[in-house]
Amino acid sequence: MARLPRLILADQPHHIILRGNNRQAIFFSDLDRQHLLNILAEVSVVNKVALHAYVLMDNHFHLLATPPSADALSRMMQALGRRYVGWFNARHQRSGTLWEGRFRAGLIEGERHLLACMRYVELNPVRAGLCPQPQDWPWSSARHHLGLERLGVITEHPLYWSLGNTPFDREHAWREFMDQGVPAHEQALFTAAALRGRPVASEAFLKPLEEAHPRVAQKRPRGRPRKAVIDGSATLAPFKS
Repeated sequence: MARLPRLILADQPHHIILRGNNRQAIFFSDLDRQHLLNILAEVSVVNKVALHAYVLMDNHFHLLATPPSADALSRMMQALGRRYVGWFNARHQRSGTLWEGRFRAGLIEGERHLLACMRYVELNPVRAGLCPQPQDWPWSSARHHLGLERLGVITEHPLYWSLGNTPFDREHAWREFMDQGVPAHEQALFTAAALRGRPVASEAFLKPLEEAHPRVAQKRPRGRPRKAVIDGSATLAPFKS
C-alpha cells in the first residue's frame, strides 16, 4: 500500500515526531541529546525553519516548527537524521538504522491549535513520569517559555508573544496554561494526527486545500472508522491566560 503523502505548507506550523526503530533508545546519554540539539540548531538555520518548541525523550523526539517552503522541513529533517545517526553509530560502536522510517509530521492550524500543541510537546516528560514539572526536564523548550533559560534555537511564535506585553506576563500566562495539563482528547488528537500525517485544523482552514491536497486535506468517506483526530473537525479548548 502506498504511504499517505504528508501535507506540508510553507509558513505554517507543523508537529513533527521521529521515533527510534522498534522503539529503541535514540539517546544513551545527555551528551547524545546535546549533540542532536547542536545539529538541530545548525540545520534549522541553514534551512530557515523556525523552531517553536521541542522535547527530547528516550526513544523519540517532538518538534513544533514552521518551514519557509514545502520542502525545507524535509531537507532539515534529512540532514538532522543523517548527521546524528553517523555520529551516534560511531560513538556507540553500532551500525545500521536508528529511525523508525521517515519522520512523521502533521500540519497545525496556528490560530486555533498552536499553543495547545506547544503545551502537548513540553508536557511530554511529565506525562511519561520522567519529572514532576515540565521545567525539571532539561531537554525541552519548556524552560525557555517559562523564563528560566534562554535557548537560541527557539524562535518564539507570534501567538506566544500575544500572551502578554512583557516577558514576565508571557511567562506567567504560559505557566498557568501548562498547569492546566493536556486533556485526553488533545493528547489523542496531536499524537494520531502527526503519526498519520494529517492536519489539525478547522473545516474553514482546510476547504481551500482540498482540491490541491485531497488525500490529506479532505475528510474520510463515511463507512470507514471514524477518526476525529484526523478529520480536521475537532475543536480544542480555547487558550485562557
